[in-house]
Amino acid sequence: MEHAAALADPGTADHSGRAVPFFSQASSFAELWPAIATNVTTVLHRGKFSHGPLVAELERALAERLGAAHVVGVNSGTDALVLLLRAAGLEPGDEVVVPAFSFVASASSVVLAGGRPAFADIDPLTYGLDPGAAAAAVTPATRMVMPVHLFCQLADLAGIAEVAQRHALTVVEDSAEAIGMRWDGVHAGLHGAGGVLSFFPTKTLGALGDAGAVITNDDRVAETAAALRHHGRFGRTLDHFPGISNETALPGVNSKMDDLQAAVLLAKLGRLDADIARRAELAAAYTERLRGCPGVRRLPTAVEREVDTDPVFYVYLVEVEHRDALVEYLAAHGVGTETYYPVPLHLQPCFADLGHRRGEFPHAEAACARAVALPLYPDLLESQVDRVCALVRAFYGGAAS
Repeated sequence: MEHAAALADPGTADHSGRAVPFFSQASSFAELWPAIATNVTTVLHRGKFSHGPLVAELERALAERLGAAHVVGVNSGTDALVLLLRAAGLEPGDEVVVPAFSFVASASSVVLAGGRPAFADIDPLTYGLDPGAAAAAVTPATRMVMPVHLFCQLADLAGIAEVAQRHALTVVEDSAEAIGMRWDGVHAGLHGAGGVLSFFPTKTLGALGDAGAVITNDDRVAETAAALRHHGRFGRTLDHFPGISNETALPGVNSKMDDLQAAVLLAKLGRLDADIARRAELAAAYTERLRGCPGVRRLPTAVEREVDTDPVFYVYLVEVEHRDALVEYLAAHGVGTETYYPVPLHLQPCFADLGHRRGEFPHAEAACARAVALPLYPDLLESQVDRVCALVRAFYGGAAS
């Protein structure tokens, strides 16, 4: 078992005793260790380490919390996207409209599922897929549209739904970062054929390694995704689909979730609401201290909608001038950051065959050049927020405290 003290980012020490790692869960992990240890001991005693009882328990607990008919635990958020696309009916050569600003898995999952990404620009306020740009990207080969929910709020699901209806497209959501976010009471990932969750350690609900889930209200999507994670074998995959079969109905993969990850996630699930609230408090502290700072072009702002959308701060993302120089300055002072995302998807080498050029998606390219995430996690202290903000102000010519 990984020691709690090793969960801080080791790359930001500055020998001053005032380092602020981009992510650490050492304190909360120590608090949760008795519950985690109990769950891990249960796994060891049962001797079922993959796709076992604790995974099923986690699936049920998440389904109840999200209001989802089905949760299918898998071994990463990326696998969840691939399996969701296949289970939702993606055929070889089908196009999926994807935002040009996202983690590469949003688009590579389409390729891995046999499809072709069709990139579109983003809404510069939400960083989500712009519905008008999505509509413009539709061709006769387009079958699906994938909004990606990033950082603290949902993409425009009403606008995306209108585009999908007009062009007869299936909506699949990359909701990997969006646990706790809802649109008019419906959880992210449940507004179309399905969505996904990532439990990568830095996520709002993080494991101690890679893990993920497909979430859906569609029985057939759930059944197919559950089979695909288990080499294409239907049966003994969800409580809703009992029985077991040794016959492989379709080519699948080995993407079953480990019970040790479920043991950690079950222990952490009970404090998820408190963690979300703490993230909101820290985000408010950042906003108060950085408002009006020269060089900071934009602070994160939840867009007002006609419906409730329940923003959740997965990261605290700002747009700044001289982004790369600021990142180097903060690192030199022991502060970890993360750039989301330095290269837009349409300019990634792995998609060069699509023939895109710089300048096609200006909002995505601008975000890639200016966006940086500052440390934000429940274990972060407000004094550490003070230090980060003082350094940012100092870099742009203000006074550091």
